[in-house]
Amino acid sequence: MQELSGEMPIGIFDSGVGGLTVMREIIKQLPEEDIIYLGDTARVPYGARSPETVSRYSFENTEFLMSKGIKILVVACNTSSAVSLGMLRGQFPIPVAGVVEPGARAAAANTKLKKIAVIGTETTIKSAAYEKAIRAIDESVKVSGIACPLFVPLIEEGRLHGDVVTLIAGEYLTQVKSSGADTLVLGCTHYPMIKHVIGDIAQIPLIDSAVETAKEVKQILAEGNMFRKGGSQLSREFYVTDSPEKFALVGEKFLGHKISNISKINLGG
Repeated sequence: MQELSGEMPIGIFDSGVGGLTVMREIIKQLPEEDIIYLGDTARVPYGARSPETVSRYSFENTEFLMSKGIKILVVACNTSSAVSLGMLRGQFPIPVAGVVEPGARAAAANTKLKKIAVIGTETTIKSAAYEKAIRAIDESVKVSGIACPLFVPLIEEGRLHGDVVTLIAGEYLTQVKSSGADTLVLGCTHYPMIKHVIGDIAQIPLIDSAVETAKEVKQILAEGNMFRKGGSQLSREFYVTDSPEKFALVGEKFLGHKISNISKINLGG
């Protein structure tokens, strides 16, 4: 493990803007921390890609953030967390937090009927990552995974309200209702942006992995005595692999305030 300092930034990556929901929660819980965010917007969405491709993208994203001297890596993409977290932890000498394990723990603690539904991208659902993580905590829990492939493109386009989103959500969430679940995991960091729609239709408690991940990051930093001491000016840097303008336009809705200091980079040749 390399020598880590509390003054080093937190590194976060996602396939696009969805991980900004994780960054928003980290800022709420750790307002004094410097953060570097990478959105791989040229290659979004990850959810329909093969596990091998997702793992390659995740490795390239991590290498870039490591070059910036981060103290902890937050994989703010459920698809990447589902298929590449173990690989990243094995290859990079810093703490790595994903979004699947914190969400799974919160869901297992919440369910009374031992029935949990998870909505996510096709790759996340096919990986059964949430089912494995939840059943590792309590093997008596029944987990139903439902792929919602249209949510990410809609959200990336800023379609957060209206008949189209409600209609598509209604189609997907029919399966949640028929599963008899009493807890629903938002298994994609984009989904908190339409939490109001999902909650109205599902009518059961929602587990927001972004909130749970921020708690885990805070705990890891506390255990390693790696909180930033403050004093110097706060730094928030953003890197994208496609249009900074579009990222700022949509991303500001996710983060809840203005985004500046965005640089465009190339990854993967």
